[in-house]
Amino acid sequence: MENSLWEVQGDAVPNPVRVDATDLAILSELSKDARIPNNLLAATVGIAPSTCLGRVKALSTAGIITGYHAAINEKLLGVTVNAMISVLVSPSARDRLLSSAKSLQQLPEVKEVFVLGGSPDLLVRVATRSIDDLRTFVAAHLGSNRAFSSTQTVIIFEHLR
Repeated sequence: MENSLWEVQGDAVPNPVRVDATDLAILSELSKDARIPNNLLAATVGIAPSTCLGRVKALSTAGIITGYHAAINEKLLGVTVNAMISVLVSPSARDRLLSSAKSLQQLPEVKEVFVLGGSPDLLVRVATRSIDDLRTFVAAHLGSNRAFSSTQTVIIFEHLR
């Protein structure tokens, strides 16, 4: 597979899940369009539809495919501001780092939470309807939380995929 982060696994890889070039081609196509019909997916990767369906099921059973997601145009729903917020956790709250991250993850404005090794401790992607809503979110959920010692907010102009 050209220009792929994924590679066919060899015997030296200590992983019980084995994939080959056909599996990687299936994964690549599904990552582009998870709704691709099985017969088109099979034709694209050059295998029979029944074989393709079996491989997709096997990749799901093995835990390689963990779900299918809808890409939503949030602008059409009134969400106009996206931001990444770096969060430093207070030294006295280090034992609550993961629980604090999980609490943030439950908030409707929060799209993703990354727990990092190093500084910052957390990186939080949020989506709001306005800059005022973003400021309110930061004040209410980050600035007022004693577990967090500081934050830095960066506005996302464009997300390229």
